[in-house]
Amino acid sequence: MSESVARAMWERFEPVHQLVYFTPEVREAVESLGLRGYWMGYFALRAAPLGPVPPSVVTSCFYVFHPDRAASALPDAWALASPQQVIEARERAVGAAMTSLYGPDVVASTELAEAADLAWEAARAADTAGRALGAANQALPRPAQPHVRLWQAVTTLREHRGDGHVAVLVGRRLGPVEALVLKSASGETDAEFQRRIRQWSVEEWRSAQAKLRERGWIDEDGRRLTRAGAAAHEQIEADTDAAAGTPWQTLGADGTTRLAHLLEPLARRVLNSGIVPPGNPVGLTQSTWGSTR
Repeated sequence: MSESVARAMWERFEPVHQLVYFTPEVREAVESLGLRGYWMGYFALRAAPLGPVPPSVVTSCFYVFHPDRAASALPDAWALASPQQVIEARERAVGAAMTSLYGPDVVASTELAEAADLAWEAARAADTAGRALGAANQALPRPAQPHVRLWQAVTTLREHRGDGHVAVLVGRRLGPVEALVLKSASGETDAEFQRRIRQWSVEEWRSAQAKLRERGWIDEDGRRLTRAGAAAHEQIEADTDAAAGTPWQTLGADGTTRLAHLLEPLARRVLNSGIVPPGNPVGLTQSTWGSTR
């Protein structure tokens, strides 16, 4: 199974996962639990499968956030709602969001149920040794509703891939801020946006730029990759894809191709809806599909 398959599958399941961060149904669910503000909701929703772990553990798993960002949300969130309550609320909210976006006929269709079962099979096959977020999501019970099952499966696959990406970054001796600078210099996302939402100071950002400049990976103004930096970035992405291959090897070529076919209209619907904003941290936009339209 080639690395390009893992990349293509990520492009198809990531938009479906992203519904948990940007839909009004999820915002309403967060507010109903008493969680205050976007970031408390974000950290609680994403970290809940780990249980009530301290902010330092969440910072380690999420990797690219300043420790103060997690500490401002956790453990306060767990005093308002338990991780189990958050997991149950996110399932209800994502289910409602998918019904609203795709329509009840799509949600109840045999095609979506087939996609859910294939994605669940792939997620169960993900190797989670050394991958805390992937393992925590993989351990959750199988949702009864197919559309919720689909979302949970792609979330497990997404966190499995993310854990592998973090391992690649660590192996390359790229700290959290350096990783963000490299991503921004590649043109995938806006540097100031990344710095601000991850809560790094200007001084910390400049220090990371200096380290990458010493490695010859970014130009003097820190805004563009050098040839060596572009090669390093390409290799990091290739290694990430390679580390994400087990689910698709297990599912097999036919199953993977079928799941890709079933996920594609769901992903397109998310990207075309405008729910996921331009400049989002993972770099997902409508242009993701430019080469396949």
